[in-house]
Amino acid sequence: MRIVVAAKPDADQPWVADAVTSLVRQTGADVAVVAADEVELERLAAVPRSVFDDKARGAIERMARHLSDAGVEAETAVVPGRPVPAILDYAERFQADLIVVGSSNRPAVAARLLGSVPLDLIKRSSRPVLVITHPNHPAERSPV
Repeated sequence: MRIVVAAKPDADQPWVADAVTSLVRQTGADVAVVAADEVELERLAAVPRSVFDDKARGAIERMARHLSDAGVEAETAVVPGRPVPAILDYAERFQADLIVVGSSNRPAVAARLLGSVPLDLIKRSSRPVLVITHPNHPAERSPV
């Protein structure tokens, strides 16, 4: 089995690494952590691509560190472009059996207006996509 983990720039999602660690222990899967630099056209970007690349690199390094601390080794890659097509392209090249992504922290209205990487991955991927919610996500809380 081969798993691609989508790391979100500017976010630390250790609960995603925990879920991937559990999957690897159950399946012996190979893992790749990928983040997109989110630059579609460099000439239209407000700052140099290197700024976006640094954010994406930080995200994959944090995710890879969480995995490594749990005994899971992973390939890492920063890919150019918008997140959804870049992640899907990487998953194709990696021959992934599963894409794992953390849920968005945006309110539902913002996600509808601005889009949601997890939802767009689910809609566009020919591979299974596993969305991991934050442990304190309201849907995970038990009723009082």
